[in-house]
Amino acid sequence: MKTRIFRTFSLLLHEMKFAANMNSNPALFNLLSLSSKRFSSLSSSPNPIIVNYLIQTFGFSQTLANSISNRFWWAKSTENPQSVIHFLRDLGFSEAHIRTSVRVAPQILFSDIDKTLKPKVQFFQQLGLVGADLGKFISKNSKVLTISLEKKLVPCIEILKKTLSDDENNGDLIRVLRRCTWVLSRNPELLLSNIAFLESCGIVGSQLSMLLTRQPRLFVIKQSTLKDLVSRAVDMGFSIESRMLVYALYTISCLRDETLRKKFELFRSWGFTEQECIEMFRRTPGLLRASEEKLKLGMEFFMNTIKFEKTLLVHRPTILMLSMEDRVIPRYRVLQILKSKRLLKREPSFINVLSLTDEEFLDKFISRFADDAEELLVAYKGHTLQEVDE
Repeated sequence: MKTRIFRTFSLLLHEMKFAANMNSNPALFNLLSLSSKRFSSLSSSPNPIIVNYLIQTFGFSQTLANSISNRFWWAKSTENPQSVIHFLRDLGFSEAHIRTSVRVAPQILFSDIDKTLKPKVQFFQQLGLVGADLGKFISKNSKVLTISLEKKLVPCIEILKKTLSDDENNGDLIRVLRRCTWVLSRNPELLLSNIAFLESCGIVGSQLSMLLTRQPRLFVIKQSTLKDLVSRAVDMGFSIESRMLVYALYTISCLRDETLRKKFELFRSWGFTEQECIEMFRRTPGLLRASEEKLKLGMEFFMNTIKFEKTLLVHRPTILMLSMEDRVIPRYRVLQILKSKRLLKREPSFINVLSLTDEEFLDKFISRFADDAEELLVAYKGHTLQEVDE
């Protein structure tokens, strides 16, 4: 605030000098020029007391210390900064937490503890952030201590808590704040407006809570941007009020346009048509969040090794989301051993095999073959029965 006042006053002096010059008033012009120079000198020269304190206390560079001192040119002593540091230490902040907090928001050093800092800290403590957890949170997001408690923090938190259903002990709320703290710096009206729009699209209740937890930035972006993201999801085959719309919106919001384009190009390189790509995305919106490497490995295995038809992947794209290392390949190795030993009366559908839980797979394809269980388990888990028992 005081920095803005300084800038405004400097601009006012400049405009007055310009007017005096235009009106041919040399005396006034010279007086304003002298005032401007003195004011600039007073405000822009680093205070050596503050600079030395910042360097010795936090290990800041000379450049950073000078910059902070210039921003808070009106601070003449280290009394308030020292009090703030003691206050943070008493809260359980580590020295690293304090240093990071000051680097992110140096204005807290010059803030009033009782009027500004303490009420906000108590507010976050009431949400469940205490001790080291509070220090860790504030150190990464110390600008929250500079946000208005009454105008933004309280109303925004109330809106978030109302949106998050069944949030015991504010666990989801704290996750939202850690993921996107700047949601608290936005106008509460924008938050309410975006929530209303999402609800109008059928994203309500637990789905709205899920979206807030996973992608909180969607709730504070410009509504025109949010509407554009929803429109893109609709263009890709998701209807408004569809239960799958929220997952499509989440995926689209996570990826850049270039990334989406490359993912579709990857599928087309394996012979999938544009419509088939969209159909796969419609059935499994999370598919496009998988890495290119994972998708390549999956298609290479299922289409070249297993010899799956392309249409099967179009209708069951979820199998491309399974872990190749922990699920797909180990189960394939077990089935290959069973087939080579002719222990299966009929070959099972590999799709169905992949859908089994670990316990079901062990019972059906390993435990029942007692004589070969050791070899099968090594193929499946990479260790022996004895190691499992231990």
